[in-house]
Amino acid sequence: MASVTVANLHVKCRNSPYPRTSDVQRYPVPDDKVSWNLSWPEYHPVAYTAPGISKKPWADPDNQLSIIFGNIFLILFDGKYKAIQFNKIDGILDRTSFMGQYKFSTDGLPLNPCGRTGITGRGVLGRWGPNHAADPIVTRWKIDNSGSRCLNKTTGRPILQFVSIRRKDSGQWAIPGGMVDAGENYTSTLKREFSEEALNSTTASPKELEAIVKRVDDAFHHGVEIYKGYVDDPRNTDNAWMETVAVNFHDEVGNCLALFPLTAGDDADAVRWTDINSDLQLYASHRDFIKLVAELRNAQW
Repeated sequence: MASVTVANLHVKCRNSPYPRTSDVQRYPVPDDKVSWNLSWPEYHPVAYTAPGISKKPWADPDNQLSIIFGNIFLILFDGKYKAIQFNKIDGILDRTSFMGQYKFSTDGLPLNPCGRTGITGRGVLGRWGPNHAADPIVTRWKIDNSGSRCLNKTTGRPILQFVSIRRKDSGQWAIPGGMVDAGENYTSTLKREFSEEALNSTTASPKELEAIVKRVDDAFHHGVEIYKGYVDDPRNTDNAWMETVAVNFHDEVGNCLALFPLTAGDDADAVRWTDINSDLQLYASHRDFIKLVAELRNAQW
């Protein structure tokens, strides 16, 4: 699989209010103060972890009292110590970062490798440190009534379309991706998330689900890895952040992925084929990923 790097100063994770809140304001971080390499004694970020998040079965406990031994972080939770091993595979959970070894704050918490965000804690994210996701970018050529590719009138480039979903939590259009479950490889996540959000597999009957799984398994071959790394996600904090693997699955002929019966499900309330162009406004870093796909396919942007 080919891969392209996206490296931008994070912006969306410095905006206020923090997602799913109306009153949690980030400490303002100007562009020239984002890097941890710059001393900033006046930096006093807001501490926030969403109420009840640590009780979720997929989430880490809060750091009520911690003891640090190198990359091992002991947290006292409900009267018992829980060991978290950062920068390595921790049991079945991958706590490594695509960005390399991450550093720690003075209280032993992972530091966002792309710098300050104006808020500490985990926000609404489940894991301290990297929270891994996978984003399947399913594309086809836009076709006119005669079966020919639609071309941009100015550039003459063919117009590419991708499957987009509208997120229930933010109302923004996005790639139908999601979190990698503990012990799951990202290839399985790509298939599962597309099936759940774009094909509504979560409400399918056993027979319908079997058909969806087979169809997606057959179609999701020969993907091109577009990006692997940090995501400028509005949920990021100084101590918890999103990383993803974005993979393009392209239907060149239009007889496979292009014919999928799209139905919104799970975390999506709408799904559609969307024309790719530079006017797109998408969730988190998704616009950057789509631009890379357009460049890869020599399509209109």
